[in-house]
Amino acid sequence: MSSPLPILYVKPGCPWCTQALEFFAQQGVKCDIKDVIADMHQMRQLVATTGQSKCPSFRYGDFIVADFSVDEFIAKVKKNTQVCQELGLKV
Repeated sequence: MSSPLPILYVKPGCPWCTQALEFFAQQGVKCDIKDVIADMHQMRQLVATTGQSKCPSFRYGDFIVADFSVDEFIAKVKKNTQVCQELGLKV
């Protein structure tokens, strides 16, 4: 059985969200994209998951990175080799 897709919470027009989307596309990582402006249920999920409403925010199982730049995401994911391997990240 395959793992569920990572969730990427985004807001339209957010430059950090655009960079995150480009990063995951370049890495070949398919994400379940959640637009928290268009869907208030997803905004509530974001707040429940991360304790805040800022984007981009990433969730993969218990691995959560809230309100990040790509560099911040890379720094955090490098500390979790299992997540890197499961997602196939080359960082």
